[in-house]
Amino acid sequence: MKVRITEEPFDLNEALSYLLVPEAGGYVFFLGKVRNENHGRRVKKLIYEAYPEMAVKEMERIRREALQKFPILDMLIWHRYGELEVGQDTILIIASGRHRKEAFEACSWAIDEVKRRVPVWKKEVTDEGTFWIEGDRIVPEG
Repeated sequence: MKVRITEEPFDLNEALSYLLVPEAGGYVFFLGKVRNENHGRRVKKLIYEAYPEMAVKEMERIRREALQKFPILDMLIWHRYGELEVGQDTILIIASGRHRKEAFEACSWAIDEVKRRVPVWKKEVTDEGTFWIEGDRIVPEG
């Protein structure tokens, strides 16, 4: 499954198995994780809320666009939702290409598009309270 939204942890070997072909000379992984700090606040956990059906459709659109826009062989996009502790995986994008340059460019483009377009929302739980994160904006809950 090349596009997935899940509450389960990622299996990187499983993910890579969906893209392995003899033509590929490079695989570029972007693996997002919950970090322990954001904008000077200690992060306890993130809560991702999603509209799963629409999220999968939009991630599939992004995948198809990447295949048209870049000379890559394939792409995988997986996103988590639910409560995630510091250090847990949040998003995985893998681009495969004959060469590294196009795979890096496609992977970088795809993460930006996922953050901009996919209906997944992030709530940050910190020592100072709970905040919705919208792009680079922080919106206090309440």
